[in-house]
Order: sequence, then structure tokens, then C-alpha cells
Amino acid sequence: MNVLYIVVPLALVIVSGALTAFVWAAQSGQMDDLETPARRMLFDDDHVAPAGNRDNPPHSNSEPTKPTEASKNPSTIV
Repeated sequence: MNVLYIVVPLALVIVSGALTAFVWAAQSGQMDDLETPARRMLFDDDHVAPAGNRDNPPHSNSEPTKPTEASKNPSTIV
């Protein structure tokens, strides 16, 4: 029963902090546009990856690669 003297005030502090953060975010305009961030991932990025990026290395030529015979007809792969 003595634990309630610690848990209840702690819960009230946490709830009041969450409520304060929500009110601040709502008043500062954080929740004004709810649709654009969800649609932003559908559009292509116009930027080019930096040259030092190891995950996406820059290409030496801008021409697309030609498919090989094996990639055209998968049944010929042994």
C-alpha cells in the first residue's frame, strides 16, 4: 500500500508532462499538415547521392546497362 504514495504522484507527473508536450506541439503548428508527410514518400527525390556514399556508388557512365542473354531467358541458366 505504501507504493501508491510513490506511483500515483509519479504517474501524475508523467501524464502532466505528456499533456504539456502535446499542447505545446499543437500550439506551435506541429500538427497543421497531416497529409503532405504521408504523400511525400511517393515522389522521387531530385537530389543526387554524394560521391562518397558506399551504399550507392556513383556510376561511371550514364547509359543503362544492356541485359545479358542469361537475364533475357532464365531457362538457359545452368
